[in-house]
Amino acid sequence: MTRGLTRSVVLVAVVLLALGVGGVGGVGGEVAVAETAAECETEADNALVGCWNGAHHSDDPAALGIDQSEGSDGLTEEQLADLTALKMARVESIRERPFESAVPVDVVSRERFAEDRAAIESDPEFARWNDQVWKALFVIGEDESSEEVINEVFSGAVAGFYSPVEDRIVIVVDDEEDVRVSPTTLLHELGHAMQDQYDDLSDPRYAGATQDADLGIDGAVEGEVVYLEAVYAERCAEEWACTPEPPDRVGDEPGSDAGEPNLGVLLTVLQPYSDGAPYVDELIEAGGWDAVDELMADPPATTRETIHREPFEPTPIEFVDTAEGGWETYENAGVDGADTVGEASLFVSLWYQSSAYGAGVMDHNDLFDTNHPYQDYNYSHPVTNGWANDELYPYRNDADGGGDADGAGDVDGTNGAERDGYVWVIEWETAADAVTFQEAYLQVLDAGDRDAEHRADGTYYVADGEFRGAYGVERNGTTLTIVHALESESVFELRPDIDLDRPDPDPDEGADPGVPDAPTVEYGDDRFPPVEPGEPVEPSDSDDDAVGFGVLAALIALVVTLLAARREARV
Repeated sequence: MTRGLTRSVVLVAVVLLALGVGGVGGVGGEVAVAETAAECETEADNALVGCWNGAHHSDDPAALGIDQSEGSDGLTEEQLADLTALKMARVESIRERPFESAVPVDVVSRERFAEDRAAIESDPEFARWNDQVWKALFVIGEDESSEEVINEVFSGAVAGFYSPVEDRIVIVVDDEEDVRVSPTTLLHELGHAMQDQYDDLSDPRYAGATQDADLGIDGAVEGEVVYLEAVYAERCAEEWACTPEPPDRVGDEPGSDAGEPNLGVLLTVLQPYSDGAPYVDELIEAGGWDAVDELMADPPATTRETIHREPFEPTPIEFVDTAEGGWETYENAGVDGADTVGEASLFVSLWYQSSAYGAGVMDHNDLFDTNHPYQDYNYSHPVTNGWANDELYPYRNDADGGGDADGAGDVDGTNGAERDGYVWVIEWETAADAVTFQEAYLQVLDAGDRDAEHRADGTYYVADGEFRGAYGVERNGTTLTIVHALESESVFELRPDIDLDRPDPDPDEGADPGVPDAPTVEYGDDRFPPVEPGEPVEPSDSDDDAVGFGVLAALIALVVTLLAARREARV
């Protein structure tokens, strides 16, 4: 449930908690604070902030016999309990409120955890619906399964999680006989446990109905806890004695059999962690912890709010299903069959296609152009900043028949069996924003070796490859409508009234009338070149403050999200 705080120096833009006489502000007013370790002797002292089961937040973990160094025997059950008590006291000290009850911490082997995840039955209908969402973002290809790709991202990366349903933390270890726990992971999950005790994380308001809503909500939930981590790291550097992270374990290192994760999926999952903490920091500076309590009571419904750190109300979209020829939406998925991917996912889509496939829409280093010390990755860009709303409707057609516009049969040779497609309506703040994104989208269609053909019927056709098929792109003022299916004919079945621009019958020599020229992006000097799909990426050496994917293993080893806990198939 966290990023790895791997910077050599963590900059903290807040004033550290001063334990003054008379207590600190908290839920219900002032709460008593344990000023010294001498005040933490019995369980009765747990009501004091900064004190739990005899542990004071200033205690030295070495005095508890905690040793996770190379060659040590790992943690005993008693040592894990002592470490948990110390971390609970430190969470209280930072968050300025007490835990209401103890938090059980269990340990499970990675092998057993993988078996339990594998035993969860997937929903084939949802998986098919969700495939179209990720294909629309150009993050997975026509022959890939979003469920498999998402599971691969989380495979081997889970270090622990908090279950709001069972009110407990589960730490995933490589060897149950040699227990080694990341102190940062434990602190992170305890942060979620405290949130659950005060806000009830199983409440429906913490489960979004769409991808964008889920990520927006997690911006509040994860943002608060990543903020706790940042302050914890600062205190470890200045006043607390802290347990170091245990040595890398087998399976957590780059280049393991699991391979590199899909960067598009991974960057989407990481957005709440990266943008949530700066948002929480600004709220605390303006209104203290009361402002965070208000955010948790009414969490963001969009990633736009966490990206730009201000409330946002999406523009309503009125969608009418006009599909014919046997095409149907998924009534029981998303919101009336639609997903909303949001600004963060659009940014990831265009950055991923630019960096991995050379689309030229974004510079590779745009991802690392952050503006806050708690922010690892940037998700703001002029091409996507004007997002006002979107609704993406996956469609299916299980009827026989169908073929491309030239009568050559289906592109995939299925003769129409189980055909898939989507209609995607994106609303922008201004017509200029819509034009900017439309041009960027057409560059994506022409990226790499796709060479999209602008057909006489107005569709753009990619003959082969992982993003093959026909695409219809219509712009009407601030509204952009994108339709995709494997055949051009199906585009017009999905949206019979779509008004597509036809290619110039006599284009200039050497010009492609359907795809605008991509802006020149210089990769050949001090910038990293585009990478192959799946390769790790890093910012250029000219950006000394950016954190790249060189620390990706440490990062994803700590990433266990409520997304995974609440939703088995999607992120």
